[in-house]
Amino acid sequence: MDALICTTCGTQYSPSELPPLHCLICEEERQFVLPTGQAWTTLGRLHRTHMATFRDDGGIMGIGMSPNFGIAQRALLVRSADGNVLWDCISLLDDTMIDIINGLGGLKAIAISHPHYYTTMVEWSRAFGDIPIYLHKADCEWIMRPDPCIHLWEGETKEISPGMTLIRSGGHFEGGTVMHWAQGAGKKGAILSGDMLQVVADRKYIGFMRSYPNFIPLGEKAVRAIAATVAPFAYDAIYGAFWDRVIPANAQKAMYDSVERHVHWLHRDAL
Repeated sequence: MDALICTTCGTQYSPSELPPLHCLICEEERQFVLPTGQAWTTLGRLHRTHMATFRDDGGIMGIGMSPNFGIAQRALLVRSADGNVLWDCISLLDDTMIDIINGLGGLKAIAISHPHYYTTMVEWSRAFGDIPIYLHKADCEWIMRPDPCIHLWEGETKEISPGMTLIRSGGHFEGGTVMHWAQGAGKKGAILSGDMLQVVADRKYIGFMRSYPNFIPLGEKAVRAIAATVAPFAYDAIYGAFWDRVIPANAQKAMYDSVERHVHWLHRDAL
């Protein structure tokens, strides 16, 4: 039986004889189903149609897919003497990718910001020795392929490796998570944000949305709560979910300015 992958969001479901009737993640208001309808693929087919891309993305190793697939995010390989961590995930995984990552020190853990990036996380865990996948328990209903390798954490923060702390930011998803990397940005600290804190196209500001494709903004209370969750942590850079979406310096000021700009436009009278 194949473990089918939704072509719109990249989520892999548990192996089954027949395809699921729907992708539950895409049918929820934060995602969408294409006008052409629900479609599925498999990891084996992806091996034939896509290839991995590895490149430095602002001082950290990014891992993506070419051509773009699903939501088109890239994962980040956070290297450390205490063991490497994969932040967020992509759908593609093959032997060449495994060899390259093992050549860089392998992986000790995976941490994922929110359900849109769960993708083939179980395949990744198994490929590197059933390493733990850290997901916030508040989002457990969106796990479409349960497995013992998935570790559900609770509360507001969790250190998964020295200097790598998961922070429950909420917002886009109830269990939405960012990761503080103390050694990032030349030891000034960095936030790996997925799209809980969406680095926007000008790379000067951050966007805050419940749904990005469906244009549902977050309200003032939610945005200020997100900012408060990262305020105790020192950081100079923010690494967003997509290639080149990096604020390489003065990211704490960008956070403050982004919150104030968002709130201003929420409350400004219509022109």
